[in-house]
Amino acid sequence: MSDKDVLTILEKRLGRRHARQRLGIEKDHEAQVFGQGLNFFHIENLPFGQAMIRAVLMASGLYWRGLRNAAKVELRHNQIRAPRLPEAFEGFTILQISDLHVEQSTAAMARVIQLVEDLRYDMAILTGDYRAKTWGPYDESLAGVAKVCAALKGPVYGVLGNHDTIRMVPGLEAMGVRMLLNEAEVVERGGARVHLAGIDDAHFYGVDNIEKAAHNIPHEEFSILVTHTPEIYRQAAHADFDVLLSGHTHGGQICLPGGIPITLSAVLPRALGSGPWRHHDMIGYTSVGAGSSVVPVRFNCSPEITLHLLCRSDQ
Repeated sequence: MSDKDVLTILEKRLGRRHARQRLGIEKDHEAQVFGQGLNFFHIENLPFGQAMIRAVLMASGLYWRGLRNAAKVELRHNQIRAPRLPEAFEGFTILQISDLHVEQSTAAMARVIQLVEDLRYDMAILTGDYRAKTWGPYDESLAGVAKVCAALKGPVYGVLGNHDTIRMVPGLEAMGVRMLLNEAEVVERGGARVHLAGIDDAHFYGVDNIEKAAHNIPHEEFSILVTHTPEIYRQAAHADFDVLLSGHTHGGQICLPGGIPITLSAVLPRALGSGPWRHHDMIGYTSVGAGSSVVPVRFNCSPEITLHLLCRSDQ
């Protein structure tokens, strides 16, 4: 698909102003190492840094162990206990898959496909970072994501991450992923409804708009925010969202024994860096991701896909 065709589709899908603004910001800041986004330094945009980390791990003899670790994707179960949940949604299940980075995580993607083949759930969400690089061609990324999506069932929703270009949206939606770009959808069940909102990348491009996404969500109704990064947790909690589902941090990816991350590459408390958490009345979950970023290794931080069970009280 040519750039002109992509622009035409995006303008029709998002409106001329939104599409051109997003593409313009990408052009200005794509692959920028310093200064753009929520944190100052972006190692994912520094090819020399990636080569250096790989060389150090190889010299230490740890690289191949880390490579094997990165392929061992686990299925994790998380219970979201929310008293405000409509009774009709008791037992509703959401499959979350985050941070695929498909080009450099091929073994992990094969494991993801294997895990989801016989899995039952009501909805799947993809919380961004589909490609490994942060710039350049993306056809290989879309082809890898298509293999994963072919194994998914039911409605699939997604948001973009800091590695993703908005040019990928037409391809993602063509494979059945309903992308939420500062938008919300109503999910109905048994005469009740919940609202599912998603925002564009907040970490690097800064094109998130919670107010726009939540504009038509009544204050008294149950709502879930899907975002690539949990760094907007304060804004989300004060915007009355009941649940926030995110990824981005990889749980540190390279961690000390005990799962202690060396860095999260995010501006947020470490308690919010992986797994379940709470901020005020909002329930959150940060996936450590299925793929690997920068270098295709993991230490003391197993990759995951997550099956969330919604319930009104303890089960």
